[in-house]
Amino acid sequence: MKLFKITSAFTLLVIALMITHFANAQTKSAQNLDQKQQAIVRISALTGKGELLKLKTALSAGLDAGLTVNQIKEVIVHVYAYAGFPRSIRGLQTFIAVLDERKAKGINEVTGADASPIKDGRSRYDRGKAILDTLLGAPQSSRQSGYSAFAPVIEVFLKEHLFADIFERDVLNYVQRELVTVSVLAGIGGVEPMLQSHLKICLNVGLTPDQLQGFVEIIKHEVGKQEAATAQQVLNEVLKSKQ
Repeated sequence: MKLFKITSAFTLLVIALMITHFANAQTKSAQNLDQKQQAIVRISALTGKGELLKLKTALSAGLDAGLTVNQIKEVIVHVYAYAGFPRSIRGLQTFIAVLDERKAKGINEVTGADASPIKDGRSRYDRGKAILDTLLGAPQSSRQSGYSAFAPVIEVFLKEHLFADIFERDVLNYVQRELVTVSVLAGIGGVEPMLQSHLKICLNVGLTPDQLQGFVEIIKHEVGKQEAATAQQVLNEVLKSKQ
């Protein structure tokens, strides 16, 4: 009986150590991103999913991590390009509530810089195309195919609005905006081709494979195992294609 108790205790200890090791490995992976980047991933994914209670916690943590009010607003606004206006508006409403609660506690927030005026005289389409070329790392052919040939107006909207009106705003840099993008895409699911494209862009703008692995771990913790498994599969394919 005594031997059984000792064996059981030892087994439980081994299990506890394994769980702790696994949890520490996950935490270490997420820490490949800095605190602000981790906060951006959480806020973006939860806004896109509409998980407002968890979003409140993530928003407060983002402020504590050093994100400015304007940076967080910009993150939430950026989300609408991928998850729609309703999700972004609910995210902004949640952020207002968080700011009110923190103000009542005497917490003073850093507002941060607004977007700089656009002085580039080119058309929005040309500016957007140039930004997309930068993100992709090479000039893209003007020949349309697939969805852009089928509905050319969406290509105009992508260039003029997403990549000019939104990406051009310097409240966030390209690295931060791509983290927002992949976090929303991973969270909403069913858009793996777009997730693949933007994970490639993440590498182009300077994020490392380890940092992208950290992004997947945050998705697993904040959104769900299934979403993270899909994101992991897409990331593996992207990294394999780069070898």
